[in-house]
Amino acid sequence: MINDEGKARDLLREACALAGIDSRDARLMRLGSNAVFRLAAPVVVRIARSDAETLHARRTIAVARWLESEDYPAVRTLRFDQPIIVDGHAVTFWEAVSPIGNEWTSVSEIAELLLKLHKLAPPVYLHLPEVAPFAKAEERISSNTWLDLGKRRVLTDKFAELQDRYARLDWELSVGVIHGDAGAGNTLRDWNGRPVMIDLDNFAIGHREWDLILTAVYYDSFGWHTAEEYEKFARAYGFDVMKWSGYSTLKELSEFLMVTWVITKAGESQRVADEASKRIESIRTGASCKDWAPLL
Repeated sequence: MINDEGKARDLLREACALAGIDSRDARLMRLGSNAVFRLAAPVVVRIARSDAETLHARRTIAVARWLESEDYPAVRTLRFDQPIIVDGHAVTFWEAVSPIGNEWTSVSEIAELLLKLHKLAPPVYLHLPEVAPFAKAEERISSNTWLDLGKRRVLTDKFAELQDRYARLDWELSVGVIHGDAGAGNTLRDWNGRPVMIDLDNFAIGHREWDLILTAVYYDSFGWHTAEEYEKFARAYGFDVMKWSGYSTLKELSEFLMVTWVITKAGESQRVADEASKRIESIRTGASCKDWAPLL
């Protein structure tokens, strides 16, 4: 994680100098596994953590350029050799999708973007990985120092249960390219009001149900979408993942992954720790997720 804004700004200035771009008046948008800045020019800069992220950053750039070659509506990279490596950190430069103050797309437009994406055949040179839903969760749990014995047991037991259920899924949709994190927060309207896909880090090869599950969970588990919005989403894509036999497994897995993300932040403040504890307790008891905080 990059948890120090001063360090992130030092990396930003050096990377921008190497790229010949003015970094003055850069606005910090996010500080975490990536530090994300919006420059005075319509450019977004992402600075990755240093541990083994360079190959991932190169693949993400390659994915973006492949999508551009297909005229697929997604965020575009700046046209020079990327990433730039500064002090071991991979730094990438992106065209700002929209003016400051993002406008989200409708959920039916998310479905249309996914339907178009799922018709594409990625070139072999991208070396897209197979989707690995449990990899991050396993590392987050095993390396976490905030968890006490009881909380760790709840998560490890649920982890084992979900692995077993996942292995027995009867998938309906075909395998192909997927976005991997296709929720409402990763589609925006561009300068001309057109919907585009952003955050290309999790592109992979997998069953297409993966790209439909987040919208269903945001509606079903959290109430962040209305029933009418979800119905339009399913109708626009042509498949209702909530009617699939494996829905409950992917739903619970999505919720579980959200919990394992929060535990990585639990040591940062009492508020986040309380949220992590609440989520773990809901896993233990099977309680509703509707009181989970949507953003931390």
